[in-house]
Amino acid sequence: MNQNPFVTSGYVSSEYFCDREQESAEVIMDVEGRNNKVLISPRRMGKTGLILHCFNQPELRDNYYCFFIDIYPTLNLSDFVVLLGNKICEVLKPKGKNAIEAFCRIVRSLEFRISFDSLGQLEASFGLGDIKDPQRTLDEIFSYINSSEKRCVVAIDEFQQISKYPETHTEALLRTHVQHCTNASFIFAGSQRHMLQNMFFSASKPFYHSASVMSLKPIPLEKYSEFVIRHFNEAGKQIAAKDIEYVYELFEGHTWYMQSVFYLAYYMTIDVCTCEIIQKAIQKKLDDNGEIYEAIYYGIPEKQRELLKALACEGKFDKIQSGVFIKKYNLPSASSVQSAAKRLLDNDLITIENNGLYSISDRFLSMWLRQRLGRG
Repeated sequence: MNQNPFVTSGYVSSEYFCDREQESAEVIMDVEGRNNKVLISPRRMGKTGLILHCFNQPELRDNYYCFFIDIYPTLNLSDFVVLLGNKICEVLKPKGKNAIEAFCRIVRSLEFRISFDSLGQLEASFGLGDIKDPQRTLDEIFSYINSSEKRCVVAIDEFQQISKYPETHTEALLRTHVQHCTNASFIFAGSQRHMLQNMFFSASKPFYHSASVMSLKPIPLEKYSEFVIRHFNEAGKQIAAKDIEYVYELFEGHTWYMQSVFYLAYYMTIDVCTCEIIQKAIQKKLDDNGEIYEAIYYGIPEKQRELLKALACEGKFDKIQSGVFIKKYNLPSASSVQSAAKRLLDNDLITIENNGLYSISDRFLSMWLRQRLGRG
């Protein structure tokens, strides 16, 4: 079976990557110009794919060590250090034992496990238990980056997570390292806009005005339509531009949701992809995620559930503490809504867009809720 061209996880190659030519050129230009970049976008808009696509371009691939880490699951500085250290080992591994040993000589606070697998491939790693002093280990890792034979690019996805670490000095610590690291450029990416804006736009924060900012917008409809039609045609299948536009408008150009629908529709289509097939693909996504969404919905307090339901019905709304909104959805009070919204924002269940509109972060969850409420 041929590769499904509608990739929903990770990065495969330029062949399966849609557009982003202007954004890619800007990121590469900043890296080559020794500047740092902040990349802000809603979750699943394609920021990870964009970074990995840039890393795969010859300008960066051939001239830099490129390190990408997603720190969303990290809880503290030790987790961060393990992730970054192991990523460096992973990138250096194909370079051979000498490259790994050069890293080990500088990062002396860790006990590395260096071995060879059954195929003779070099293995090197360390675990959380190996870190006795995460700050010292971080110092050593940055010393390695700063002395590396090649310039480095370090991309940290979901960067806002560091503001939740119990080590409250983490932002200041990393800012100091970044500021003095002349052998690397940094890409700070994240999806929680309000937290990232506070980190990079607030004068009281360590990272204030320390990098240029890019807000990732949807891929233009024309470009995405060309991408979808081309891949369907290459498999001997047909799809109408109007049906692509329907999906694009339904998800407002949000990349991952469109890719998820066309991933299923591509498999479901024998000759011609119809609107009926697309509807079946969407419904399958909602059905497949139903148990997860139930667990999310019933796992939060009632006042948060009520606000989530209201936003599912409304789609998007700005003045969620207004009397009109509270009365329309029979919500308790403005203060109660404010408290519920804060918790939902912190847990990334809702988001605030650039224009101040609140909405549910997961568009499939929003559709699933509307169906349950008889609004779908």
